[in-house]
Amino acid sequence: MAFSPLVLYCVLYLFVFFFVCIESRVLEEEPLAQQEADLVEGIPGQPPVTFRQYAGYVTIDESHGKALFYWFFEATQRPQEKPDPVVLLLAMEKHLNLGHFYCRREGPRSYTTTTRGTKAKANLLFLETPVGVGFSYTNTSSDIEMLGDDVTAIDSYAFLIKWFGRFPQYKSHEFFISGESYAGHYVPQLAEAIFEGNKETSKENYINLKGFIIGNPWIDLEMDRNGMIDYAWGHAIISDQTYQDVKNNCDFTNVSLTEKCQEALDVYYSVYNIIDMYSLYTPICTKNPSATSHSPKHMLPKLPSRKDGGTRIHRGYDPCGTDSAEEYFNRPDVQKALHANVTYIPYPWTICSDPVYQNWTAAPSSVLPVIKKLIDTGIRVWFYSGDTDANVPVTSTRYSINKLGLKMIEDWAPWYNDKEVGGWTIGYEGLKFVTVRGAGHEVPTFAPKRSRQLIKHFLANQKLPSRP
Repeated sequence: MAFSPLVLYCVLYLFVFFFVCIESRVLEEEPLAQQEADLVEGIPGQPPVTFRQYAGYVTIDESHGKALFYWFFEATQRPQEKPDPVVLLLAMEKHLNLGHFYCRREGPRSYTTTTRGTKAKANLLFLETPVGVGFSYTNTSSDIEMLGDDVTAIDSYAFLIKWFGRFPQYKSHEFFISGESYAGHYVPQLAEAIFEGNKETSKENYINLKGFIIGNPWIDLEMDRNGMIDYAWGHAIISDQTYQDVKNNCDFTNVSLTEKCQEALDVYYSVYNIIDMYSLYTPICTKNPSATSHSPKHMLPKLPSRKDGGTRIHRGYDPCGTDSAEEYFNRPDVQKALHANVTYIPYPWTICSDPVYQNWTAAPSSVLPVIKKLIDTGIRVWFYSGDTDANVPVTSTRYSINKLGLKMIEDWAPWYNDKEVGGWTIGYEGLKFVTVRGAGHEVPTFAPKRSRQLIKHFLANQKLPSRP
């Protein structure tokens, strides 16, 4: 029996269409299965919530057994005009401060987590990066010996490509990056990796990057050091003699420090042993005296450490919050709920990782050229500073911004949170700088309400209120 060419064509078309549909359905079902596996039903002490949260690992290098840990909170309000943005935060411990929960120790083995930020209008993606930080790991020990800014940017970009593959429903959403402290390096470097990657990648792997915001950021070694010393003297932390010794013996244009300079800085660093330099006017944790001793004699390019300090929550300041967080995340039931530590990592979850700090190699003395490049692309760039942080103070950030040489378009002026001055703000061509009054190094920890207002206006690209 002979078939006409038209019939054969139709049969072939249906055959191809059938297999395309089958393959498409498999591709749709696979991400859904992965999402279902990462769904978090709840964590110990967490009250009932109305939003979905996911946590788990994304393997970025199969051959090395390299995987980064994430925790993702879906927005709690349905979008009215356009999809809610996805905001990447480069530090999971900030979930206690900026995210939906904070943790408080109630007894020897008892913790409660209380809901906050329940009207979030952004999807929050927390990432622990690089490997060796938090729950993120590698099965290849040499990876820890080769850590640096470049590796972190490459790995974080690889994570995002695979994460959006697992959550394809968010690919078209506006994407922003946020972070604090050494994220002054991480954030712009990752933004640059995305910008360059978008030039060559397929439409499927395109990331809809719209901007980034960083707080109390390490961004320029010379300006960071000068600003740190000037702030300390201006806030009556060090003597005139110590200030002059540093100024006379230290040339911060050089990465390497002379012996006399280091001796002068050692006197300055001794202050870290008796007060919390990340938050000048709050108490230290006295529960564990050894934990309050903090003398970071290192300077960039190595990572600043933070062993002491605590968290501010709306029920009152908890200077031992960092200790509580470490104890909480090392509980087996918490790790099981978060699908974390599935390979039984041979070290505990900590706020700061000593092996990462000790092995940090590649770090430029300044990321200002990267920031300027990104400003010129037209993406949104905001900096903010808690004005009671003495370790990465507002003076350092202002010095660094001045070094960029941008034209000022909005003069220094107060902004308001309800009826109170929330801080001050200044606008430049391509960059906005905001201070947050009374906040320390991790701004959301100390000023959650002002922080929510800040991030809301950043995402909407709106000016902060200029009057009560």
